[in-house]
Amino acid sequence: MTVAIMIMLVGLAAANGANDVSKGVATLAGAGVVAYRTAIVWGTVTTLVGALLSIQLGRNMGSLFSKGIVDATPTAAFALAVLLGTTSWVGLASLLRLPVSTTHAIVGSLVGAALVLAPSAVQWQGVARKVVLPLLLSIVVAYTISVVLGLIAKRMLGRDDQRPKSRVHEPVPVGSGGASAASKAEPTVATPARRRVTQDRVISLLHWASSGATSCARGLNDTPKIAAIGGFALLPAGYSATAISVIVAAAMAVGSLAGVRVARRLGSNVLKMSHTEGFTANLTTAGLVGAGALLAWPMSTTQVSTGAIVGSAGGQLSRLSGRTLRDFAIAWLITPVFGALVAAAAYAVAR
Repeated sequence: MTVAIMIMLVGLAAANGANDVSKGVATLAGAGVVAYRTAIVWGTVTTLVGALLSIQLGRNMGSLFSKGIVDATPTAAFALAVLLGTTSWVGLASLLRLPVSTTHAIVGSLVGAALVLAPSAVQWQGVARKVVLPLLLSIVVAYTISVVLGLIAKRMLGRDDQRPKSRVHEPVPVGSGGASAASKAEPTVATPARRRVTQDRVISLLHWASSGATSCARGLNDTPKIAAIGGFALLPAGYSATAISVIVAAAMAVGSLAGVRVARRLGSNVLKMSHTEGFTANLTTAGLVGAGALLAWPMSTTQVSTGAIVGSAGGQLSRLSGRTLRDFAIAWLITPVFGALVAAAAYAVAR
């Protein structure tokens, strides 16, 4: 049983990496800053950093998922059922190129298996207050913050970075006083161009930084949740909490390298982003998910990043792909139900 649980734990962490790495780097590629595969490598490295940091900084989140949802002594069969319910959905969603919430899947699987283990063990009030409420509010807050940041960024830049490139300067006719006219005209024409180049470089640097921060926050947020489920059986088997977290971090990083498919869906299909919009969406996601990880608010990186990307459009709904957002919403609704059903069935068989 221990071997099976270890295999499922590694599988869940890898599936999480493949599905969730896109949430931090999709804007880089979607805004045309870099190729998707390069963005994925950057997201993998920074996710690993956040996952390793969670060993010290994610203890409160781990406690919530190990004790705060199900008030019963979990068995090895229970852990296996929860891992199976979560992994099956996150893996399937990755194949279907749907960015879904591992948090939703874990909570649904925990509740589904617990209803078979001991229905009275589910702490419904804790689920509503500590899980459902933060998940729902995070979408609205992410959208609002992203809209505000977008407006501030455009005001500070004094331009819309989706503008066409400036025209090539026409040569100044040579004639009486031509050289003098050219020398006088050059600063007034070239200075705005140089200013735009400087702004673009600064935004590019900030976009890369915010993308890395988002991936780091995601690793910090998700690693303790996954490790907590594996800990149900692996801690009694002699594994330390640190060892379990390191295993999860490594598997998550490896799985992240396969995240191109979901990243393309999130980065290109929801909204054709500009450079600034990608930066503000990432800044919003990194701030909210990072704070949630440190304060043990189990936000969904999927929903936060999607809300931030939609908010970056600044209310221009015509720019959004309604069909893509509809697919995402359906997948989000199915996630906890699918996990609960699979986990309940698995535990009924395995116990």
